[in-house]
Amino acid sequence: MLRIAILLVFVFLIDWYSYQAFSTLFPEQNWIKISFWIFSISVYLFVAYGFLTFSRSSPTPNFGRVISLLVLSLIPKLIILAFLFGEDLVRFLSGTYQSLTGNREGDFLADRRKFISQTALVLSAIPFLGILHGVLIGKYRYRVVNHTLEFDDLPEEFDGFTITQISDIHSGSFDNKKKLEYGIDLINQQTSDVILFTGDLVNNQATEMEPWIDTFKKLKAPMGIYSILGNHDYGDYVSWPSREAKAANMQRLYEIQKELGFTLLRNENVKLEKEGASIDLIGIENWGKGFGQYGDLKKATSNLSDQSFKILMSHDPSHFDEQVKNFSQFIHLTLSGHTHGMQFGIEIPGFIKWSPVSLRYPKWAGLYEELGRYLHVNRGFGFVAFPGRVGIWPEITVLKLKRK
Repeated sequence: MLRIAILLVFVFLIDWYSYQAFSTLFPEQNWIKISFWIFSISVYLFVAYGFLTFSRSSPTPNFGRVISLLVLSLIPKLIILAFLFGEDLVRFLSGTYQSLTGNREGDFLADRRKFISQTALVLSAIPFLGILHGVLIGKYRYRVVNHTLEFDDLPEEFDGFTITQISDIHSGSFDNKKKLEYGIDLINQQTSDVILFTGDLVNNQATEMEPWIDTFKKLKAPMGIYSILGNHDYGDYVSWPSREAKAANMQRLYEIQKELGFTLLRNENVKLEKEGASIDLIGIENWGKGFGQYGDLKKATSNLSDQSFKILMSHDPSHFDEQVKNFSQFIHLTLSGHTHGMQFGIEIPGFIKWSPVSLRYPKWAGLYEELGRYLHVNRGFGFVAFPGRVGIWPEITVLKLKRK
């Protein structure tokens, strides 16, 4: 109860300070001030209804809309809070100083300055528009990211070999078939030798993928499409009526992978062969620091030669630091996803690359090299929870392997 009370007080302060900004700039326009409270109260009622009717056993995209509305409402208000609370601190210190020195004239607290409120409202419009863009456009703003990697021991036959990596489809979140089909066409346009999917086909339940099976069946690659499981694929985040129901969901997910034309690798490996040469493709189940650890790297590589060229699909990038980079067998390239770049951040190539998720995952997006081993973390194809992307766009990765 204490936590709820603190939360309610904090929310009230956010709205009260936001109201102060509007009332300072529009002191005579009562309709603006009334509209502010109608909007805020309506948002909180809608959010409360969303949380009260939320079911872990059958979550729907509507809950994502609740989250987006809450974010859209609160983030701009936090900007206003920072400015006006800072102004109040200055007003209080100034009033105290003037009282102690006997120089105070008029009220203890000086009137609010319109300039501060105006600046706060203008700056709060930036995240508001950014979030609105992310919800309406950004979540389907697919981009192709290209990397070329060179290796001394890559078989000559695989010089120029191309991989398209996609990750974190989260099919239960999709709400626009036309935009999704554009993304699928963009993947096929890369004409890579192989497509590798690094987990999280669904948010929670296998049935989420059923409306999109025909769309994803259009994916094609000459040497096949291979996949692994992500933490969301196990159905661990919903309430099931029985163990049997959860097991049946898992079995249906395996069947859907086959229907899509995906070859699912579960702690196992396959050989990709070209002109008599081969490289080893390893796929393990999810292994994450702080998440489910179903993956078994030793089992997945037990029959492999130490000298072979190896590519590993492992959903969670924390696995790279915890096990892969120091593994007894040299794994040349690891492909991961999972982080989504938190679907929020700032990326300007050559200048800045930041997302709040970097506080949790040191390797959270893009290409990394350590101890001669490469890790690529895909930013994700879909989205989950918050139905949008701000600054971190959905990614299709193309990796070209070259022999030095």
